[in-house]
Amino acid sequence: MNPFKSLEVWFATGSQHLYGPETLEQVAADSQHIVDGLNVSGKLPVKIVFKPVLTTPDAIAQLCQEANATPSCIGLITWMHTFSPAKMWIAGLSVLRKPFVHLHTQFGRDIPWSTIDMDFMNLNQSAHGDREFGFIATRMRLARKVIVGHWADGEVQAELGVWMRVVAAWHDAQGLKIARIGDNMRQVAVTEGDKVEAQMRFGYAVNGYGLGDLVRHVDGATQKAVDDLAATYEREYAVAPELGRGGGRHESLRDAARIELGLRAFLEEGDFKAFTTTFENLYGLKQLPGIAVQRLMADGYGFGAEGDWKTAALVRAMKVMAAGLGGVSFMEDYTYHFAPGNEKVLGAHMLEICPSIAHGTPKVEIHPLGIGGKEDPVRLVFDTQPGPGLNASIIDMGGRFRLLVNTVDVILPDEPLPRLPVARTVWIPQPNLKVGAAAWILAGGAHHTGFTQVLTVEYLEDFAEIGGIEFVLIDKNTDLRTFKRDLRNNSVYYHLAQGV
Repeated sequence: MNPFKSLEVWFATGSQHLYGPETLEQVAADSQHIVDGLNVSGKLPVKIVFKPVLTTPDAIAQLCQEANATPSCIGLITWMHTFSPAKMWIAGLSVLRKPFVHLHTQFGRDIPWSTIDMDFMNLNQSAHGDREFGFIATRMRLARKVIVGHWADGEVQAELGVWMRVVAAWHDAQGLKIARIGDNMRQVAVTEGDKVEAQMRFGYAVNGYGLGDLVRHVDGATQKAVDDLAATYEREYAVAPELGRGGGRHESLRDAARIELGLRAFLEEGDFKAFTTTFENLYGLKQLPGIAVQRLMADGYGFGAEGDWKTAALVRAMKVMAAGLGGVSFMEDYTYHFAPGNEKVLGAHMLEICPSIAHGTPKVEIHPLGIGGKEDPVRLVFDTQPGPGLNASIIDMGGRFRLLVNTVDVILPDEPLPRLPVARTVWIPQPNLKVGAAAWILAGGAHHTGFTQVLTVEYLEDFAEIGGIEFVLIDKNTDLRTFKRDLRNNSVYYHLAQGV
């Protein structure tokens, strides 16, 4: 999965004609130098494209309109080399529909103490030129990220790389198609939501499909394709002997392979990048899709169980952000360990945890499910590596959305889990289980999440900023009294911000 291929971010430098052609030529040369330096830094996933220096309102407006109309352009980097009167930017920023980041930097890192003169001062005015630009963006109430520091600094480049990954995820969401196969788990509230509002806010479309649409593709899988995929399972994973060739349950492995082939064909035919299933609607399938969903997630598809399209969309967005970095998975807080002083969470699901977060080679096993009324499903079983991580949840608050994030510390289980037939991870929520779980519940967090150990809070916060939605964080500094007050204040703010 390489979602960054063929994408561009445009570098827009602000100046004005006041300083004369010689200065403007130097501004252009310096800007091109910065772009070249960033592109060869190895820190950025998306190519930066230099654009001519902007010195008039018409030029700025034209650039913004071109950005809107160029599919490969996913956003702008804005920087004021000299002073750039901000009224020039009003028309352009008013029509801009692509995200932008304000890079508050300057060409040279240091002040040339012994040689600095007025010519240098006229050329290098980012310190106050960027403040003029910042004012107009704030005055216009425009969401953007501000990155401060010298452009060649590794930390600045890392922040810019995070923003690029998030903007690529936002770009991916525009026109994203999500298949809701079999509708929702009956009577469940949090997996429902306003699909129209979601499309207006995030850009993706969610539509429902009957099981017959999927089963037709499952039944169309050829014997050779099934045999080849079953062989792939045996080659890539540790397959239980009973499921291997010659084993008593090998046919179940082939059934699982047939389901994967059909599901993959269905998604490819419809150009879907995310999907949901539900164990309450499996008509025509021999088993609930387990290994099929897991492997599709590993290939970059977003997924939500029991009809949870919001989590499917979030997992897809997180997959794009994390491309090339490591794993992201659908997840669920499944059960607790309440031993005093040793409280923790066992995260898992019935079947569908992505092997991109596996520590070691996953096992292919078959076990009874106990629900769904179908044959025993085949699934990948594995543990997760210890380390920092986070869980994220998108919640429909009725007329608006909330993105809730809890940072966690992933740990090893206290003991082996020889009889637990699912992929799993164990973590301690920050600041602890008692406060973390209470805060999650007070915020209305879903029981389904997107889980990762490679993305940080910064990614999700940037995504919420671009989407114009509420961002709520539960971390080591969370205090319940303050948390409840912030939720109340946020409710008032977003109610007023929406207007009548």
